[in-house]
Amino acid sequence: MQDAPTTLDVLDALATPVLQVGGDGRIRLANEAAARWLRVGRKRLLGLPLAALEREGQAVAGALAQSDGNPHLLRRVQLAFPGSNEALFADLWLSPIADGAWCEAHPVDEFPGADPSELLPIALSASLKGLAHELRNPLAGIKGAAQLLARRSDTDARELTGLIESEVERLAGLVDRLLTPAPARPFEPVNIHLVLERVLRLAESEAGWATQLQRDYDPSLPEFAGDADRLTQAVWNLVRNAIEAGAGSVQLRTRAEHHVRIGEDAHALALRLEIVDDGRGVSPDLAEQVFLPLVSGRAEGTGLGLALAQQVAREHRGTLGFRSRPGHTVFTLLLPLEPVA
Repeated sequence: MQDAPTTLDVLDALATPVLQVGGDGRIRLANEAAARWLRVGRKRLLGLPLAALEREGQAVAGALAQSDGNPHLLRRVQLAFPGSNEALFADLWLSPIADGAWCEAHPVDEFPGADPSELLPIALSASLKGLAHELRNPLAGIKGAAQLLARRSDTDARELTGLIESEVERLAGLVDRLLTPAPARPFEPVNIHLVLERVLRLAESEAGWATQLQRDYDPSLPEFAGDADRLTQAVWNLVRNAIEAGAGSVQLRTRAEHHVRIGEDAHALALRLEIVDDGRGVSPDLAEQVFLPLVSGRAEGTGLGLALAQQVAREHRGTLGFRSRPGHTVFTLLLPLEPVA
């Protein structure tokens, strides 16, 4: 007969970093996820004051000192093990217990911004509608040319012209939605890896051999309810940004996250999609505004790609964030995996 699992056994099965502190504010329990995230051995955490992990401010100490018996949410706390130079950011949930508190850390990579749909001014909306009108005729011409090429080409070329046609159809749909906004389409079953393969085909066509494209997929991920076209647009914007930032390699990585909190909501299962590149990175001057419309690090950039990608994440009740340094940038899309009806 097997022994019943201990509290630590249960905590170690979680992907979320969890710590327990005693009444003196010192850590007395830490799961593997917490030690791994803080990049330190578990034993080194035990006995350490939880407040010592906070690099700036005293939000943790202040929350622990309150005796109202209510959970406290601390947004975007900057943390690090004492002596470490690498800052980590997380939303912390502190839940009091009889002789201490539980601390859940929900890592965040992003520099959060307001909803782009609220920031986009009316003048910009009018400009986009004008642009949409101008795009309609060229799109129709490109589609016609692709159809003609498909009739005259070999198998490989027909595959590429098919890709052109499908992308023209998708762009035409986006143009129509700009000109005549309609209610959001009902979500349908989405296989995220089919979306990513479509994005990689676009990237291969644009970057050629200049950028190495890598896959690191979790095959256990189920289908979920979503909008495949919108997700394709969002991920393609992120991959194209990486290519334009001079990336020599771009990796698309998917993982299942169990028992995660996205914003205010807890989810049993979520998708973590990471777009990892070795390009120039996001300028520190732009880090806090990078998701705002019309903000771009390139003179020729529109500044709309990341704003749109974040909007798509929010449409799916998810988040989009990033961490960046020269030579290593990771954009992280976290989406709840809602079951397909």
